[in-house]
Amino acid sequence: MPLILSDEQTMLRDSARSFLMDQSPVSALRQLRDSADATGFSRSLWQKFAEMGFTGMLVPEPLGGLGLGHVEAGVVMAQIGHQLCASPLLASSLVAVTALRQAGTPAQQQQWLPRLASGQAIATLAVDELAKHRPSGFATSARVDGDGAGDGWVIDGAKTLVLDGHVADLLIVAATLTDGGAGLFLVEPRTAGVQIERTVMVDAHNAARVTLQGVRVGADALLGGPDAGTSTAALSAALDVGRAGAAAELLGLADEVFDRTVQYLKDRRQFGKAIGEFQALQHRAAHLYTELEITRAALLKAQQALDADIRRAGAAVAVAKARAGRTATLAVQEAVQMHGGMGMTDAFEIGFFMKRARVLQELWGDTNFHLDALARRRGY
Repeated sequence: MPLILSDEQTMLRDSARSFLMDQSPVSALRQLRDSADATGFSRSLWQKFAEMGFTGMLVPEPLGGLGLGHVEAGVVMAQIGHQLCASPLLASSLVAVTALRQAGTPAQQQQWLPRLASGQAIATLAVDELAKHRPSGFATSARVDGDGAGDGWVIDGAKTLVLDGHVADLLIVAATLTDGGAGLFLVEPRTAGVQIERTVMVDAHNAARVTLQGVRVGADALLGGPDAGTSTAALSAALDVGRAGAAAELLGLADEVFDRTVQYLKDRRQFGKAIGEFQALQHRAAHLYTELEITRAALLKAQQALDADIRRAGAAVAVAKARAGRTATLAVQEAVQMHGGMGMTDAFEIGFFMKRARVLQELWGDTNFHLDALARRRGY
């Protein structure tokens, strides 16, 4: 497929860009941070997201969504990266929706997907337990609460870096089953034994630590029902969608930082000329531009792979996430360098982009994680 956006996708990009520039500029994130807002994002903006259809992009039309694909979702995530907009879109409308679509029973999907599509509910995936991403071998465990398969479950464990977990209406918890397999469980935060601690990350976005102590849920809480084998594939698919979404946001913020830096090179004058006239800075800007374009192609390829066959897109997604993390890191580092001392001050916005890039780099596997995953896929 051509590695360019269609006319409809370009229109969506332009619409999302205009909307977010007007409704959620970078200054809105600064205000959320400085006011120590208890929610960490604007509820009114979230409702506008729903009105724009962003919250239902990946939800099928019969269940209240738009039935769009991952290219379209990535287009919106990139514009979120441009403005550093704080919202549960990545956690709820991409990752959680994918888990429910891939493994949910018709009853589970009917219960949750329309509410997620309308923005009336927020869901999030609780998978990581360590400082670094490791999507297997969970210490969190689930055992049958009784003598038979028709009984409920008891879940014990702890999760970290649960995006927007402090405001979630539904936690999708990854746990190890008694037979050693993996299961995804639908757990409502108000369930007895669930403790949630909000954590404000370095980039002023929000996550949570979730502790589960003897949490009892019904037999229907297992995503996919008795066929727990579907959970492993659903978890892999949800993580790949999350990685592609994070990569799109990384590319969006890198594009924004690049545009701001180029403009600064044109405006800042030294020794009687614009500093952009100095060849050394031109070379650095040109190098960053080429990195952005290569990453853009890799990301679009990964999004198209997700739309074609989500279960076989892992390698393409790993390439995109690895490149996006590396490219965004280069972009923010070069921006700070080329802006001089001002680039490191809190009064300047470049620091916000640097911090967000650092968090997204770690989220669901950094560059080294995905390079290692690619090597293992190829037998190294």
